[in-house]
Amino acid sequence: MNPIISARELAERRAAGERSLRLLDVRWQSSGPSCRPEYDAGHLPGAVYVDLEDELTGPKGTGCRHPLPDPAVLGAVLRRAGVSADDDVIVYDGGQNWAAARTWWLLRWTGHRSVRVLDGGVAAWTAAGYELTDEVPEVPEGDFVPAPGAVPLLDADGAAALARRGVLLDARAAERYRGEVEPLDPVAGHIPGALSAPTTDNVDGNGLFRPAAELAERFAALGAVPGAEVGVYCGSGVSGAHEVLALAVAGVPAALYAGSWSEWTADPSRPVATGAQPG
Repeated sequence: MNPIISARELAERRAAGERSLRLLDVRWQSSGPSCRPEYDAGHLPGAVYVDLEDELTGPKGTGCRHPLPDPAVLGAVLRRAGVSADDDVIVYDGGQNWAAARTWWLLRWTGHRSVRVLDGGVAAWTAAGYELTDEVPEVPEGDFVPAPGAVPLLDADGAAALARRGVLLDARAAERYRGEVEPLDPVAGHIPGALSAPTTDNVDGNGLFRPAAELAERFAALGAVPGAEVGVYCGSGVSGAHEVLALAVAGVPAALYAGSWSEWTADPSRPVATGAQPG
């Protein structure tokens, strides 16, 4: 199954009256306030708002800026949003697809079989001429029970080992990878052995994912091909999930180091490389 869906395909499925669709609005802005007001002002018909910071992230304080949520807590949030095991879940955000990809990954990691990201989010939906609504839907309680482990997850030691034996991609901006700037975490640089692969290169000028063939070519140049052992990290596991999604579009399975650079640098004993080379 293609892990992304276009605005046109979603509109056609809605027009056909498909009852299995469950839409989640996860609009989010890094270091900003909740996007609930934007949801209240206008969202895709039938969508339920879920907050990435407050509902899809675990308690802070572990070093990672976006810790994984407790599966039981996550399950309660998703069931409240109407998510059932047999639903076709469509996740979207404002257009960057970072929060949507992180939610996609969380649902896949906890065993949901049918999750897709609306390519380009709200921006693509409205650009295609489709309407938003301010009507908040009443949805029945869902039945989805998370079962973590359905897709691979890396910890710090696993990421370090993968960088030596496989392909570990750093999804942050290239200047952060090189250690020239670090706006969020205490140390600049990258995990030794990791390769720079900025998330921004996964999309075109309109914020839509590049065609699968282009993405496959991009990742192949980095050694990330079907059959290779591939992992991804970023700053806190959000944009890294976008890279995992782009790899999935290209047909390359990849593990996410969810703790990412924020967790890595929380331990001063972990090694750090700088410069343009993996190190």
